[in-house]
Amino acid sequence: MAKKDLDWGNLGFTYIRTDKRYVSNFRDGKWDDGVITDDATIVMSEDAGVLHYAQECFEGLKAYTTADGRIVTFRPDQNAKRMVSTAKRLEMPPFPEERFIEAVEQTVRANADWVPPHGSGATLYVRPVMFATGDVIGVKPADEYQFRIFVTPVGPYFKGGAKPIVIKVSDFDRAAPHGTGNIKAGLNYAMSLHAIVTAHEEGFAENLYLDAATRTYVEETGGANLLFVDKDGKLIVPKSHSDSILPSITRRSIVDVARDYLHLTVEERYVRMDEVENFVEMGLCGTAAVISPVGRINDHGKEISFASGMEKMGPVTQKLYDALTGMQMGDIEAPEGWIHEITL
Repeated sequence: MAKKDLDWGNLGFTYIRTDKRYVSNFRDGKWDDGVITDDATIVMSEDAGVLHYAQECFEGLKAYTTADGRIVTFRPDQNAKRMVSTAKRLEMPPFPEERFIEAVEQTVRANADWVPPHGSGATLYVRPVMFATGDVIGVKPADEYQFRIFVTPVGPYFKGGAKPIVIKVSDFDRAAPHGTGNIKAGLNYAMSLHAIVTAHEEGFAENLYLDAATRTYVEETGGANLLFVDKDGKLIVPKSHSDSILPSITRRSIVDVARDYLHLTVEERYVRMDEVENFVEMGLCGTAAVISPVGRINDHGKEISFASGMEKMGPVTQKLYDALTGMQMGDIEAPEGWIHEITL
């Protein structure tokens, strides 16, 4: 296996077209066998359901090269389960979990020379996506769909290290109570685009969304779950009264690492906005960055600054980041079943 001739240490977090992708189509009530193809284009009807009624969902995970040269992915079974849950909520035919994992294996294996080398700071981002291709003019589910996986090598989400960011409390709502906030659908991200563009224009890196029903409790940002650390070193993980927080696989893994590996006390509970100023560390967690530290929140002019500061991650957040990334890269032994090897 010969790696591609790329400047691995200087990759950005952008799309680079790779050689192969996986495609399976749902027609006549069943998924076909699926194929690996070099065709990166999608041709569909102007009346395809995805274009009119947003029947679309996606996942995101990564493939890594370990220190001993193996290619692995991190908990793909959890992505498979979440995509099934999302598909059911959107009245789409779920792609079977075991086939999802097989498709990830096939796609990564077919692009093995695009997997960045160990120690480069880069990874292979894996994007499964499903969307309605069947004609539908009335408001109803389509009868044909496509499931596709493509991959692209990406650099670290933060160049030069994860510097704490400044975020703002948004006046927009991310998701309606008991709506679609707990599934990974493109429609949730579409509604956040105006809010994030506005935040960037105002000099902020992200939006902090409160619960839509009472605007009392913190929920998440446009693309990541939240974590806090209190003055006693306890990890605080927000819950939602109205089930409108995306069940992040990274967050779930961080909670397990904190409790079982670092032996921290963990509280998963409702977090009021007016108690956030009492915490000493804050982070955003997700597949892309793992943990992004927050140094300050702007709440309509009121500044909430965390004791960890604006120079580097807080000490507890750093331990969590180091432990989880060490497991993902194969430098630290992970819990059984977390690391899925791609055999070549």
